[in-house]
Amino acid sequence: MGRIGISCLFPASWHFSISPVGCPRILNTNLRQIIVISVLAAAVSLLYFSVVIIRNKYGRLTRDKKFQRYLARVTDIEATDTNNPSVNYGIVVDCGSSGSRVFVYCWPRHNGNPRDLLDIRQMRDKNRKPVVMKIKPGISEFATSPEKVSDYISPLLNFAAEHVPRAKHKETPLYILCTAGMRILPESQQKAILEDLLTDIPVHFDFLFSDSHAEVISGKQEGVYAWIGINFVLGRFEHIEDDDEAVVEVNIPGSESSEAIVRKRTAGILDMGGVSTQIAYEVPKTEEVAKNLLAEFNLGCDVHQTEHVYRVYVATFLGFGGNAARQRYEDRIFANTIQKNRLLGKQTGLTPDMPYLDPCLPLDIKDEIQQNGQTIYLRGTGDFDLCRETIQPFMNKTNETQTSLNGVYQPPIHFQNSEFYGFSEFYYCTEDVLRMGGDYNAAKFTKAAKDYCATKWSILRERFDRGLYASHADLHRLKYQCFKSAWMFEVFHRGFSFPVNYKSFKTALQVYDKEVQWTLGAILYRTRFLPLRKIGMLVIPCSGGCPKLCCAVWQPPRYGATKHLQCASWN
Repeated sequence: MGRIGISCLFPASWHFSISPVGCPRILNTNLRQIIVISVLAAAVSLLYFSVVIIRNKYGRLTRDKKFQRYLARVTDIEATDTNNPSVNYGIVVDCGSSGSRVFVYCWPRHNGNPRDLLDIRQMRDKNRKPVVMKIKPGISEFATSPEKVSDYISPLLNFAAEHVPRAKHKETPLYILCTAGMRILPESQQKAILEDLLTDIPVHFDFLFSDSHAEVISGKQEGVYAWIGINFVLGRFEHIEDDDEAVVEVNIPGSESSEAIVRKRTAGILDMGGVSTQIAYEVPKTEEVAKNLLAEFNLGCDVHQTEHVYRVYVATFLGFGGNAARQRYEDRIFANTIQKNRLLGKQTGLTPDMPYLDPCLPLDIKDEIQQNGQTIYLRGTGDFDLCRETIQPFMNKTNETQTSLNGVYQPPIHFQNSEFYGFSEFYYCTEDVLRMGGDYNAAKFTKAAKDYCATKWSILRERFDRGLYASHADLHRLKYQCFKSAWMFEVFHRGFSFPVNYKSFKTALQVYDKEVQWTLGAILYRTRFLPLRKIGMLVIPCSGGCPKLCCAVWQPPRYGATKHLQCASWN
């Protein structure tokens, strides 16, 4: 009698056979075939459900692991234990164009693994609130009275001093870092402001504060710090733990070994302030980039470890921030209107009854431009598409390929395998009024911006009075939201050439419930060598003036403090 054997490479316990010997003769061939097919289907179903159960169990474990890591980040809201002597502190003052903010950071003792970074976190007070304070105006307002700068910044330092334990002051580094507002001042005025800080602060405060700790940082530095900050919070500098994490193969710059290492894929950043705009993202070693647009650095606490060596493209564009762009736009309106009136004998904009029609202002709003004792009166028409078309020449794009704003070279971005975060104006512009911060969708954003621009100013004011916008949205935001929406859209899509269907862009103020500022990247970068401790000395990186890879060395107070840091090269 024939035997039908079924063996589909199943486990031994699943091997079986079917013989028609015991079947009644009345079972014809067709019925036997049906039985065989049914048994086969049952076996396949059993195999399928076994695979599904195993996969679900593994997937659940993976998700649980990721969720625990997420919880570890978002629940980091406990008050900092200031009684713990192993906790270290650092202070960064961000001197921006519109104001200055102090951030106090803290971190536990390093775990000793040279592959791991310091676990830097924002300090939280006894009420579990971040230790942050802001003052206005910007430090650049003291360009003509630099002797007042120390008094101006003292409230921030007093605030920090009250939170950092007194016994820790002498070993707590203080960095005062100035950005775009100071960069536009003449060098002589910058120097006078910094000299006042360097002279007066050590008299009144015991923080670790050297000549290299107060400076006007470049746009490139600011971009690098922002890039470090977001990737640190996202955990992209951590070791790979899951097989399903997005990874890349990277050839380490300057490494003698040609073998690539595999590590987590980093995220790119876009940051638009009031005066400038930055873009930063990691580029492969094979990509040729001019040195002035490239930052190569090692975030590891041991210079011999290359796992945390990164090669990042960074470009900053002065004058491309939201407020600076509006000023350039108004300057153009003023100059062109005056010239056309003179050549054509018109009176456009010279009286409120004959205003210049501005497509970038909300419908029916009235505004003015005043220059050299003259006034141009504006009235908004709220035409988002016309506004975009009007501001396109301000991108200063060229016909060359692989260029961005001002014709600056931009390395290729692999849009299908990338992720970007937008901060500052990118977030405010999408969230404060339009209430759509987070995952960016060009079509939805465009529709919301069009609707906003075309809404009468009286209605927008009514909504504002009813508290329908973000709590920190003011009338200035409402007034220029239409312009800034168009500007952000054009910078992102035309300036940086992101396709309108790009799905991996998020605008953010907080990540994992933490406010992400470039100051976090600054403190991480500038304290990256602190784990390299020796008896009687601490080691931190120099911020300038030292050849190649070096760090500043000083002795703690008990060994006789010195304010002059010397350079020490590391082999």
